[in-house]
Amino acid sequence: MVDGFRLCVYRSNRHIEAQIINDRDGKTIVSASSNNQSLKKNIESAKSKIMCAEIVGHALAERAKESEITNVVFDRNGFPFHGRVKSLADGARKGGLVF
Repeated sequence: MVDGFRLCVYRSNRHIEAQIINDRDGKTIVSASSNNQSLKKNIESAKSKIMCAEIVGHALAERAKESEITNVVFDRNGFPFHGRVKSLADGARKGGLVF
């Protein structure tokens, strides 16, 4: 059951961010970013920005599970679906999210 949850991605030259938004209320439920202090140790061990994006996606999926969210709609926010955006999506899928 989707219930209006949307996984929205933002990518900059240095960082990648993702958040799950409840479209009915217009509120962010969970988020993860390559800027998060809680992910710094894992991100520092990543060899590339693509690996970093997968770590962020997996962390977002774990936080979503804690909030009992399993199904989302993927919003790539106009970014092409390859590279870091695709890697984030793959990490979220490995973490248990269903698009």
